[in-house]
Amino acid sequence: MSKVVYKAYQQHQLTLLPYSLEELIPSGHPVRLVNSVIDQIDISSIEKRYKAGGCSSFHPRMLLKVLVYSYLENTFSSRRMERLLKESVIYMWLSGNSKPDHNTINRFRSEKLKDSLETIFSNVVALMIEQGVVSLKQVFVDGTKIEANANRYSFVWGKSIAKSRERIGIQLKELWAYTQQVAQEESNEPEPPDFTPTDPEKVKQTIEQIDRALRASEDVPSKVKQKLNYAKRKWPTKLEEYAKAEELLQERNSMSKTDPDATFMRMKEDHMKNGQLKPGYNLQISTSDQYILCYSLHQSSNDFNTLPVHLERFEAMHNCLPKDLTADAGYGSEDNYALLEKKVITAYVKYPYYDKEAQGKLKDFDVNALHYNETSDCFYCPMGQPMTNVGQYIEKETKKTITLYQAQNCRGCPIRSVCHKSKGNRTLKINHELIRHRKKAKELLNSKEGQILRKKRSIDVEPTFGNIKQNKNFKRFNLRGINKATIEIGLIAIAHNLKKMAA
Repeated sequence: MSKVVYKAYQQHQLTLLPYSLEELIPSGHPVRLVNSVIDQIDISSIEKRYKAGGCSSFHPRMLLKVLVYSYLENTFSSRRMERLLKESVIYMWLSGNSKPDHNTINRFRSEKLKDSLETIFSNVVALMIEQGVVSLKQVFVDGTKIEANANRYSFVWGKSIAKSRERIGIQLKELWAYTQQVAQEESNEPEPPDFTPTDPEKVKQTIEQIDRALRASEDVPSKVKQKLNYAKRKWPTKLEEYAKAEELLQERNSMSKTDPDATFMRMKEDHMKNGQLKPGYNLQISTSDQYILCYSLHQSSNDFNTLPVHLERFEAMHNCLPKDLTADAGYGSEDNYALLEKKVITAYVKYPYYDKEAQGKLKDFDVNALHYNETSDCFYCPMGQPMTNVGQYIEKETKKTITLYQAQNCRGCPIRSVCHKSKGNRTLKINHELIRHRKKAKELLNSKEGQILRKKRSIDVEPTFGNIKQNKNFKRFNLRGINKATIEIGLIAIAHNLKKMAA
């Protein structure tokens, strides 16, 4: 019977020459690409943030390599990075055996990369363009919601603030009404104060005025005294809090107390399975061949409003604009069509009812299905009755021109109940400029090139989000505030591109 033979195992064997870390890193390992790319790009925008004097600093290029490679390997915790720098051969090689602690890594990520990472990202994309990996001419745009690093239940609602202010105003009036009643009995009616609960100082003066008016009376009920004392203690402070919250909210309807930059949005990742809103940010990206060419983070949950800012960021990053832009119906607004037309970008952008129209699912009485006669300037209802132009008006908020078209006689029409619900004849509100943009978009989308791009969009930008959220498991930010969250997305974007290049 043959004897089992084991390979030599000599744990304490000394070597004549020490190992080189370079020899331990495989030639095709992604860390080599990260090292090579970061070595080639200009990092002067980061170096400007360092001040001379004091203790020596860890090199920013080394820290940037560590961060990018960590995000490539789905390591987002600075404490985990600190540990890997001491234990992992790959990290030791990448850092040149430097061992910054987690505070140094986190300060570099949060402070030194602020306003600098976009330049680094654009330099990486420029290097990819130079090597023929990607092109900026044809891009696909889409958005997704990512949860903020905030308490999920610390709501601040704009409507609640308005209601609370209104309630304080009503209670102030009730106290004043009682004060007037007491004053009439004593023939000493005071002057009416300002009841508008906007200025905490004015509200405080109003409460003091009511208090002085009631001091003269000995028969003030305990409930009135309690309400007045509560008003003294709470209302001025509460109004100051409301003012600060409204300043942070600006045009938003909600925010989180633990991350005021985050807005409550509906997420696809719903851990409670009840459709509850959660604090988050709206991430917009432009892609080409599943490479990220531009990213931007927004506080609005609506994709309509994000495109102008996203295109500004694209132009700032690359000093140019794309030739063609493909997006879904979430971007098909008049403002976006007009913007793309102004910037001479061919817009393969769907409008909200495009798919229904293409599938023939629009109902006959739907306003978008009605036939328009441009020569006689009238629409025709499903029964063939002309709906003539009866005037125009300009919307106050949007400043858009709306033309009204009205049917002559809807009385006795057999489909009136499903056609419209108004008491009189049916009236249409038509934005002809929007119709023009949609007609142009339809022609582009139905063209041979448009059909190719529509199919490609679903396999270009959406898998990129799938990679970020599922493969990288990046469904929640690790840093708070929109500026720091934008830095994280920049690192994710660089890591995503380099990993794809390495593959």
